[in-house]
Amino acid sequence: MDEVRGVDVPQVTAWMAEHVPDLSPPLRFDLIAGGHSNMTFKVTDAAGSRVVLRRPPLDHVLPTAHDMGREHKIISALGPTPVPVPAALGFCPDPDVNGAPFYVMGYVDGHVLHDGGVAQRVYDEAQRRRLGLHFIDVLADLHAVDVDAVGLSDLARKEGYIARQLKRWYSQFQQSKTREVPAVDEVHETLAARIPEQGPASVVHGDYRLGNCLSTDDGQIAAVLDWEICTLGDPLADVGYVLSTWPHPDEGDDPRAGSPSMVPGFPRREEMLERYATRSGRDVSLIDYYTAFSLWKSACIVEGVYSRYLGGALGETDVQFDRFKNQVEMVANRARDAVSRLE
Repeated sequence: MDEVRGVDVPQVTAWMAEHVPDLSPPLRFDLIAGGHSNMTFKVTDAAGSRVVLRRPPLDHVLPTAHDMGREHKIISALGPTPVPVPAALGFCPDPDVNGAPFYVMGYVDGHVLHDGGVAQRVYDEAQRRRLGLHFIDVLADLHAVDVDAVGLSDLARKEGYIARQLKRWYSQFQQSKTREVPAVDEVHETLAARIPEQGPASVVHGDYRLGNCLSTDDGQIAAVLDWEICTLGDPLADVGYVLSTWPHPDEGDDPRAGSPSMVPGFPRREEMLERYATRSGRDVSLIDYYTAFSLWKSACIVEGVYSRYLGGALGETDVQFDRFKNQVEMVANRARDAVSRLE
């Protein structure tokens, strides 16, 4: 068997043959995605059947990150709900099998819309519109899941989500900042002073975007992926994130200019929000708060990336550092603009 970095082929093959139904060894492992995030492999058996294996990255693993059992638990719980997720097929908690826990899920065919170029190549304008509307419908369906009924009530703390997030990311920003960014401090002060009352906790994906979904040929969400940072909390944080990462074609100077929604045909933010409100029944009158929060959080995250690049922690690279620096300031200023609409 060929060696595969990240997979002990003989041991993983033996484990999967015993625990995953209907697989016929030998198995072929092809890396789909890797790096600092979880590694994802397409696994093809002798009959051509396919499944997917997920495991932590080989380097830069934080003690509390990349919990494979947690991801497996989430997609297992959501499987019977209207939320489209890959089938949960098996979880191996024993690090002796492959150096770290891993899980196996069903393979789902579909397109991953990482940018506008993919969206334009795969879909016409009518299909893009259909996809955008189904995308927000799926988010409303996720937030309608009864966390107690599906067995996710112990996934995380339910209350105080925004307060915890503000504390976490502001602390990260303070530790990693390379210079003063007044807008980050000002927006944090306003957000911390005006946290909306949180209603019943829902599942919060945390990174809900088209690039983390598989889409069908006719413009539907086939599966939602990447549940790595999923938790329980305020569902409107997900909505704010969608709106803050959903630019329009007339916003060409936006740092999100590569987003799929920059291609004509996708519904505009206002329509997305109205559709979510109708489907979910939630009050979205304070959505500017959640949009500001999402933008502010993004500024904190990008500053951390910028700091690590400057410090050489991510290795040699030809990345233009100033692009990250400018993006932090641009996004922080957009967060300040969103906060100003709360007055």
